[in-house]
Amino acid sequence: MIATEVLSLAFTLLPLEPQDYAAWLPLWRGYQAFYNVDIAPEVTAATWARLIDAATPMDGVLAWQNRQAVGLAHTVRHLSTWSTADKCYLNDLFVSPEVRGQGIGRALIAEVCARAASAGCGAVYWLTHETNATAMRLYDGVATRSGFVQYTRAVG
Repeated sequence: MIATEVLSLAFTLLPLEPQDYAAWLPLWRGYQAFYNVDIAPEVTAATWARLIDAATPMDGVLAWQNRQAVGLAHTVRHLSTWSTADKCYLNDLFVSPEVRGQGIGRALIAEVCARAASAGCGAVYWLTHETNATAMRLYDGVATRSGFVQYTRAVG
């Protein structure tokens, strides 16, 4: 857990707990709205179940401010062909628009990296859309661009 104070506005980062669903869901929906996607309710239900199940390689953290969830990070740990250490994929990162600029996104990334290191991962990596210039300014300050371009092909 990280408790921090940035710009005199305190926030706390805590792992997802089963009782956090009602606080998590509006952030999850806000993340989807930001990317103009509508994830099916059954996928959201499966995602939540995986995030809180210690037996899966998925994990999550919420940022709390004044007893309100204001940010989320979801990760997936996996094996790598390039290293003997696992890697950690930061699958989702979202901070409520009302509290952006307070260091919450940066703190969520730091917490993900600390948790990944504790789990024996050798690296944390993530993607963002090429139009997300605001996020890229943050990411350029906390990580190195890999130079790889992602391609996706639906199957099945």
